[in-house]
Amino acid sequence: MSTLPVKPGLRHSVSEWSNNNQQLSATAQHERHVSHEIRQEGRTLRNDTSSKTIWDESDNCGRLSDRIWDVARSKEALEAVAQEVDKEMEALTLSKEQTEQALAATAVPLEVSVECLTLREGRRGYELVSDPVEEQLRKEVELIERVQQLLQQHIDKAFEQLCILQEARHQLTFDLQNKEEALDIDMTCLSLTVESPQISLKTNPTRIPTGSSTPQEWAQFSQYNVARAQEAMQVSQQIREDMSLTRAQLQNELETQRCATEFALRKRTHHEDRARDELEWQRENTEDEMTEMENDIRGLDEDLRVKTASLKLAHTRLENRTKRPGMDLCRDEVQRGLVDEVNQLEATIKALRQKLSEAQHSLQKMQLHHARMLQDLSRKQEALSLEQRSMTTRGRLTPAAYTEKTPAALVPLTNSSGRSNLQLLAQ
Repeated sequence: MSTLPVKPGLRHSVSEWSNNNQQLSATAQHERHVSHEIRQEGRTLRNDTSSKTIWDESDNCGRLSDRIWDVARSKEALEAVAQEVDKEMEALTLSKEQTEQALAATAVPLEVSVECLTLREGRRGYELVSDPVEEQLRKEVELIERVQQLLQQHIDKAFEQLCILQEARHQLTFDLQNKEEALDIDMTCLSLTVESPQISLKTNPTRIPTGSSTPQEWAQFSQYNVARAQEAMQVSQQIREDMSLTRAQLQNELETQRCATEFALRKRTHHEDRARDELEWQRENTEDEMTEMENDIRGLDEDLRVKTASLKLAHTRLENRTKRPGMDLCRDEVQRGLVDEVNQLEATIKALRQKLSEAQHSLQKMQLHHARMLQDLSRKQEALSLEQRSMTTRGRLTPAAYTEKTPAALVPLTNSSGRSNLQLLAQ
């Protein structure tokens, strides 16, 4: 009888089979229990984390809103200060330009004063005197030069302050740009949701970026920029007040000196005019006296000629009567009369010659003095003409010549700050 083939391998007993079934059942039951516990814990975790996530997200949205509000308020404060800085820069630039115009306005008065001094150097002789006019003109030149120096100092100081304001404005602009960008970022973050397509996982998002600051440092930075700008504006306002006050004071000093100089010039012109008229009167009288003297000299010459002729006649008669012969050569009354006549004529001729010499000498002295008077009169006329030219030259000066012209509209800041239109970057 043949045997059935036996499958090779390990064969288990019924007890082993039963134990295996029990173990499988127990393991399945245990795994189900573990799974149930895990599911319960997972549900609890989901509920807890869901609430936590919602609250965290809500809290962070609130924090973002608060931060946006803080940044916006800080930005508004910076914008307000920036606008004030712009206005102050425009006001300081305008005041600086007014001072520059006042400085430019002193060029003509200085030129006129120097020209007057140069004109008056053309006087000659005794007319070249150091009079009050020269003193006032030199004081005027010194005053104008001092005014120019003071105005230039104020202009330089205003330019330096404009540079400081410009730097403060630049720092405010930089801060505003940063806050504008930060606002955009925070508002974008606030608008994001879990359904936004822009969200994704990032590499190490919890790192601390380089250059980050604390909230205290952030607030102090803006406060410092605002305080720096306000301090610069206060200094600028003081500079504007000083420039305005200085311009007014210097204007008064220049106007007072101008009036004093012109008063001295008019007074000197009046004195020179009177001196010229007096000398002219003396010249006319001297010429009249010279004419009279010349007539008298001619009369003396004529009388001297007549008396000489009479003396010749008497001499001839006496000489002829010396030729009488004998006893007829008598010293009679005729002889005595002719001798008396000769003596009288000789004394008369001597007196006439003496008087003629005195008259000629006096005439010569008057002629010399007349020539001096003519020369001095010519120099006085020249000096008077120079004074009148000085008055005409000073006619270029008016009270407005020292006063700066105030423009009707504000000019751009291109001259000092290089910016023609200062506007806030964030509106």
